[in-house]
Amino acid sequence: MSSGPEPVSQHTAAMRGLDNRNGSSPGVNASTTADREALTGAEPAHGTLTASTALTADGAGATNAQCDAEPIHIPGGIQPHGYLLCLSSALTIVQASENVATLVGSPVERLLGEPVDVVIGAAAAARVSHAAATAMLDEAPLYLGVIDNPLFIPRDAARKHLSTATDGPELDITMHRHDGNLIVELEVARHPTADVFASMYPLVRTFTRSLQDVVTLTELVNLAVREVRAMTGFGRVLIYKFDDEGRSHVLAEHIEDGYTSFLDQLFPASDIPRQARALYVKQRVRLVANVDAKAARLVPPVNPATGRPTDLTYAALRSFSPIHLEYMRNMGTHASMSVSLVVRGKLWGLISCHDHDARLVPFEVRVAIEHLGQLLSLQIEAKEERAETAYLLGLRRTMSQLMAALAEQDDYLSVLKSAPGELLCFAGSTGAAIVVDGKATLMGSTPDPQTVLALAQWLASSTSGVYATDFLSQEWPRASQHTDNASGILAVPISQIFRNYVIWFRPETTRTITWAGEPVKGVSSQNGSVAPRKDFAPWLETVRNRSLRWHPVELEIAGEFRLGMLNIVLRRAEELAELANELRRANKELEAFSYSVSHDLRAPLRHIAGYGDLLRESEGETLSERSKRFLNNMLESARFAGVLVDDLLTFSQMGRAALRPVSVDLNQLVRSVAQEFAAETANRKVEWIVPDLPTVTGDPAFLQIALRNLFSNAVKYTRTRESAKIELLVNSTADEYIVSVRDNGVGFNMKYVNKLFGVFQRLHRAEEFDGTGIGLANVRRIIERHDGRTWAEGREGEGAAFHFSLPKVFRAEPTETGAGKLRKPALPSPRS
Repeated sequence: MSSGPEPVSQHTAAMRGLDNRNGSSPGVNASTTADREALTGAEPAHGTLTASTALTADGAGATNAQCDAEPIHIPGGIQPHGYLLCLSSALTIVQASENVATLVGSPVERLLGEPVDVVIGAAAAARVSHAAATAMLDEAPLYLGVIDNPLFIPRDAARKHLSTATDGPELDITMHRHDGNLIVELEVARHPTADVFASMYPLVRTFTRSLQDVVTLTELVNLAVREVRAMTGFGRVLIYKFDDEGRSHVLAEHIEDGYTSFLDQLFPASDIPRQARALYVKQRVRLVANVDAKAARLVPPVNPATGRPTDLTYAALRSFSPIHLEYMRNMGTHASMSVSLVVRGKLWGLISCHDHDARLVPFEVRVAIEHLGQLLSLQIEAKEERAETAYLLGLRRTMSQLMAALAEQDDYLSVLKSAPGELLCFAGSTGAAIVVDGKATLMGSTPDPQTVLALAQWLASSTSGVYATDFLSQEWPRASQHTDNASGILAVPISQIFRNYVIWFRPETTRTITWAGEPVKGVSSQNGSVAPRKDFAPWLETVRNRSLRWHPVELEIAGEFRLGMLNIVLRRAEELAELANELRRANKELEAFSYSVSHDLRAPLRHIAGYGDLLRESEGETLSERSKRFLNNMLESARFAGVLVDDLLTFSQMGRAALRPVSVDLNQLVRSVAQEFAAETANRKVEWIVPDLPTVTGDPAFLQIALRNLFSNAVKYTRTRESAKIELLVNSTADEYIVSVRDNGVGFNMKYVNKLFGVFQRLHRAEEFDGTGIGLANVRRIIERHDGRTWAEGREGEGAAFHFSLPKVFRAEPTETGAGKLRKPALPSPRS
């Protein structure tokens, strides 16, 4: 018997968390309440360790390794109900099974080097010769027919060594070529008629007709076990399916009275080692006629033609591993036959036949069962593909609806939020999260936002592409606190740059499964050899901390969803890039216009202010009080307009003037800027706190303007304080300097912080604090041109802090060349 997959519910990963809730059931073994995961932090081999098996865990691992390494393809002998010959290219015998001596009445050693006709007769030898010359025999056994009572007449050269000619039994003859050997197999014919295949059609006709009536996989495998048992006469016939780890799940069973039922039970992967499963793909039918029969060894043990033991992978008579034979005895099975179910080139499962007594299955029945297995494999493949296709089409329909909605709107986040039903149905989940720009939007049953954001960060650092697991707590231990809604996840990155994800969640699905005996092999304490398990009583295990497994179709559609999202994001990025180019062109035109208008308005405004001053001086005595008030208002407005024009001119020059980076001593630069405010702060109590400052790289003229604007704000907004405090700090990181200007002024509300660095943005009334609202916009433009950042923080009534960064390694700006190259004009004083 072999291991197989888990039930259709798709819990195919290794089992966890054992308990003894079913321990009171009569005749049933049960695990203890110890949670193996908590004890070891590691997944046990083949998914189960209990209190009773923990002591032999290391031995089990060694056992499995020994089983996987056992050379079962070169057993050195065959089952004794048949005979085997290895022939040279000249069709002489180079190796034979020792029981061939019973056919010819002479020791097998005397046959070595003789032509094959000394054993099978001239007529059969002619068939072998013709097949060897014309047929495709590589790894494909060919049936040559029946020898009708061949009369063995030895050649003259061998006559003295052999007995007189005798009538031999009728023999079925097959042959194939593998690993440099031409192998001929002989079995005593047990056919009621000369036509071996005359009864094959009736044997499979009922099954073939019935295939048209079944709809589900369950109906199909139940039909198969009934027909196989009727055709073979075995006492128990099972069909089980392998999972990805080599375990098997019994899907269907047909038994007669007196046989133990294994229906819906699981067998561990160690029951059929990896190399045995590989052989089952190559050789589709295997028969153990009598578990107690002694194998007929090959003579000589090493094939003289190849210099190594003969590879019997494709031989129907190949003998079996002593471990496997002992396993059969422990199960109470004395004869067995297995038929491979190969779907899409992989071993999907087996039809396994057992009998309490020895049973030699006739050749034509084995051929019929092999044919039935092929038909069953095709039907399984068709039904699985039909089910997968229907599921895939349903998912693709849902995805198409989402993609259509996403394509019609600019904000994909709002589209996904507006369709929670489709989003959850799309991946068969109970919850979903959309993580964009460090924010998590949750739908359905999910962990809290902080956990989801931490999960997204882990995904970005530890995974790539579409990621799925049904056992998240094993990969990310923090998930062990959220098994009720996040035992499994399917995560799809929707950006190639940012940590943006769509994550689907599945909860823990706790269930109890039944193993066909405790799924651990023992190791003999005497010589360390493998000893197969003896107990096949139902053994219960509870699965915890796992969700339903993600279906391959779901992973496929998730990949398509990711590509669709990336295409949409890429298209939006291209549209935004085109818009950005247009904005850059418009900004350059606006800067040029602003520079031209600002420059041209300076002279008229100065003339207005100048002539107004002259008018007040010359005619001030004759003007009425009302006229004086009008004149003063005009002069104040003209001067404010002049300051505004100067600031606009400076702002426009920020984008037009080329940077001239040099080493700048911040100590000297800060002192010179601070002195500009000496007159303004002469009658106030202002404390300047400036530590020793480093040397940075930048354009000194631009940096001076930035610091002047920040100091001006600090002086202005501390005007209402009896004692003003202005502090400049510089912090150094690995890549940049952080310059901060702090004050204890009126501060601001942080909900307006994003407006601070915009043009004409003011957070206080002009009547309270004068200004044009351009100063901080100048600061941001200057710092961004230095490849730095600007930000601020404040509290109303407590003060504000403005920060900007300067990279330690200055990266030059791209410059225009040729006729369009810009030169740096002289920068006017902001108060000129």
